Amino acid sequence: MADRIKLLDRHFKTMIPAEEIDKAVANVAKRLNIDYATTEKAPIFVGVLNGSYMFLADLVRKTTFNNEITFVQISSYEGTQSTGVVKQKLGIDFDITDRDIILVEDIVETGHSINYMIEYLQSLNPKSVEVCSLFFKPDKYLYNRDIKYVAMEIGNEFIVGYGLDYNQTGRGLKDIYVVTNE
Repeated sequence: MADRIKLLDRHFKTMIPAEEIDKAVANVAKRLNIDYATTEKAPIFVGVLNGSYMFLADLVRKTTFNNEITFVQISSYEGTQSTGVVKQKLGIDFDITDRDIILVEDIVETGHSINYMIEYLQSLNPKSVEVCSLFFKPDKYLYNRDIKYVAMEIGNEFIVGYGLDYNQTGRGLKDIYVVTNE
């Protein structure tokens, strides 16, 4: 683990090591295992690309119930800031009527993206839609919708690694890094 790294024009330092992330993912998987152990139809994990891919892969490997996986792709970021405008690039292409949906995000900040996705998924008539996020920034969240499954709450730092990026770089880092003012 490198304590400090440089991505493009920014410097970052380690904030959360991989071992802590793994424990948080295991804890959220335990909650999902309890809640979805007896579902009649296999729940569908809907991963929001690109950021959720590492979290979703590790999460699903820690679940003990039958499930299905699909992906959607939206964007709302430029650089280190959310634009507030959500653009959908890839959606659901099969019937999810009366199915339990677990919407998997890398991070929930303002909630614009997750709110957009919940409304989109609810328009497809699922049985339920719950959100599972690796990170949650409660101080920035602007909605009243419950984020039921949160692995870790963090402050308002800009972070990269474990699927999260800075201008498409840093996603493959196993630890979480925070931007520094170096």
